[in-house]
Amino acid sequence: MAVDEETIRRIARLARLELGEAEVARLADEASKILEWVEVLGRVETAGIEPVSAVIPKPHRWRADEVTDGGLGEALLANAPARAHGFFAVPKVIE
Repeated sequence: MAVDEETIRRIARLARLELGEAEVARLADEASKILEWVEVLGRVETAGIEPVSAVIPKPHRWRADEVTDGGLGEALLANAPARAHGFFAVPKVIE
């Protein structure tokens, strides 16, 4: 799949990027090459291959799923400019 320069200009406009003509041509070429490589990867036969998360088998060390406050409340509030009832105090911003 080839990416033309008009597509690159449209993407640049949507991303609010200013590209020169040389950059547009270079990016169109690079994007086309990337999409060609993705098409090659899409042709690789992967039926019957189990997905893996790592090349080297390594068992996961699971921890207990416990809800805690982290035990850092006082340490976090130590640098707060203002505190109220164990929380950060902020100015009222309702207009």
